[in-house]
Amino acid sequence: MSRKGYIHSTESFGSVDGPGIRFLIFLQGCQMRCRYCHNPDTWKLGSDACGTTATVEELLDKAERYRSYWGADGGITVSGGEALLQIDFLIDLFEEAHRRGINTCLDTAAQPFTHQEPFFSKFQRLMQSTDLVLLDIKHIDSEKHRWLTGHSNEPILDCARYLSDIEKPVWIRHVLVPGITTDEEQLTRLRQMLDTLRNIQKVEVLPYHTLGTFKWQQLGVPYSLKDVPAPTASQITRAQEILCPK
Repeated sequence: MSRKGYIHSTESFGSVDGPGIRFLIFLQGCQMRCRYCHNPDTWKLGSDACGTTATVEELLDKAERYRSYWGADGGITVSGGEALLQIDFLIDLFEEAHRRGINTCLDTAAQPFTHQEPFFSKFQRLMQSTDLVLLDIKHIDSEKHRWLTGHSNEPILDCARYLSDIEKPVWIRHVLVPGITTDEEQLTRLRQMLDTLRNIQKVEVLPYHTLGTFKWQQLGVPYSLKDVPAPTASQITRAQEILCPK
């Protein structure tokens, strides 16, 4: 019987989550508790979570209805939540996608990454059928990262180094939050770390927004960044100058 995954939602026409036009699959479940998360309804994992279940075949059959729009660069992107929490399902999904000739992109914060078994062997296998990784680095400082997300950033940076070692194509994503991730010293530290890697194809600065705060209210969870404004144009430009040098 085909393995089923816990699915939060899908989108048929994604244009900002990897190259080309992509079918987006959001998996359910996340251990991090990012203070600016715009999908807190993806946190729970299991039968009591929001969303539904689906097989690999059901998802890919649905995705392929839109294949004519993908062009040469498009395909599927799997996000979350944190997709790596369902790594067995993800392996099945990406391997079948490759059998169908579908480009695969993984959007992850890599929080569960470890070199310990059985996870590491599974991750190695997953990377064989992963064409691109969108890696979210929330903060370069581990303690500030823990305040921001509830977890340290060591597994994430460890994953970044491993992806560089195997030369897996990576796009870095960094959410720009005024007063939290706009500090130029911290941005420079992040850039210096990225300079030690040899597989970074692109760095994306994502401006903080509050479009998902209503979900926090629906869940009855206090939103601690309610007084934080969106970054200014000059803050965005400066972050791009540091993180995305020409």
